[in-house]
Amino acid sequence: MTRIPANVIDAYYLAHYQAESENGPIILRIGQHSEPLSQLFSKSGHRCAAFITACNPLGVRQGPEENRIACERLRERLNQYVASADDIIEGIGFDPSGDWPGEESFLVLGIDLEAARTLGGEFRQNALVWSDADTIPRLILLC
Repeated sequence: MTRIPANVIDAYYLAHYQAESENGPIILRIGQHSEPLSQLFSKSGHRCAAFITACNPLGVRQGPEENRIACERLRERLNQYVASADDIIEGIGFDPSGDWPGEESFLVLGIDLEAARTLGGEFRQNALVWSDADTIPRLILLC
């Protein structure tokens, strides 16, 4: 059971989670196989990844400066979980309808689900996106 309202969960399912790679954008959609992520895994040797943000804790809108500072802190923490800074790819999670502002985020290669959950909790997030080797992004609820 979750305390996240159903309409918020629905919004997470409809959102696009985009990271920029040298081969172009990687857009993740919950429940849909991602060929660009599969190619990135093949190239990097990783078999899992998380898409995570520090913006708008618990779904409460923050100002741009608060979100920027939170993302800087998250970036610093992510460095403790990856072998190389190249395993952290900047991105944005966005609502294609435009009702919710885009959120600075990170696609983190090689981070296991437990570590991703820990970070999501530390930064008071409702959810994160995680994929294993099948490259089908899953919504992981944290509350």
